[in-house]
Amino acid sequence: MSPLIRNNVRVTGRGDKTIVFAHGYGCDQAMWRHVAPEFEPDYRVVLFDHVGCGASDLAAYDTARHGSLAGYAADVLELCAALDLRDAIFVGHSVSAMIGVLAAIAEPERFSRLVLVAPSPCYINEGAYVGGFERGDIDSLLDFLDDNYLGWAKAIAPTVMGNADRPELAGELANSFCRTDPDIAKRFARVTFLSDNRADLPNLRIPSLILQCANDALAPDSVGVYLNERLEGSTLTRLAATGHCPNLSAPQETMAAIRSWLAAA
Repeated sequence: MSPLIRNNVRVTGRGDKTIVFAHGYGCDQAMWRHVAPEFEPDYRVVLFDHVGCGASDLAAYDTARHGSLAGYAADVLELCAALDLRDAIFVGHSVSAMIGVLAAIAEPERFSRLVLVAPSPCYINEGAYVGGFERGDIDSLLDFLDDNYLGWAKAIAPTVMGNADRPELAGELANSFCRTDPDIAKRFARVTFLSDNRADLPNLRIPSLILQCANDALAPDSVGVYLNERLEGSTLTRLAATGHCPNLSAPQETMAAIRSWLAAA
């Protein structure tokens, strides 16, 4: 099967450079609808859905391949090959930030820049590393998800989104979770929250922008600092945006931060 069909790839815009937008857990490419169009006058824009999300081909989901973030990174590289991408800019939100890091380590010629939006290489606290959660917290979260996925989606969305004064944002995120195939979502959650990519960070040689949100329940400021210290050539930009999804809650600030960094580069 063509990866362009498998991942529901959509290409718009114009320009010599390509920018690829990758969505976070439980979401789809629609989460970039306020940001991606802003780049269409100057870039070829690529949007896609991870397998199991959005309008991707659910039959392409493979429990072995997609049992690690490396499998999702392989999907990204296959769609890049299908589009013959070289020196593309990859913008990854949440778990897709680490998927992008793994893809860029494997085939660096495909990418010239990485933009990591609310990233985390590891969600679990260990020693001096503060990922934001104890292992027991993650286990409880995953148990809740396994027992009652729809209930979990509605309960967790406000925490992930933040911005309590704008409940419609949490509602949109919860609805996105509920549209995802529940069996795949449960497996992807374990891959997302139990992955530890800290050892991979020194292997990235491509310049990266880390966009750190304020009051992010999933990726605290300590994580942004940790990444900035360990990713060679990285830039840490702290957004005024709160919560974990600035592409929805603060699209103009997110877009401006990306444009500013690319212009400076």
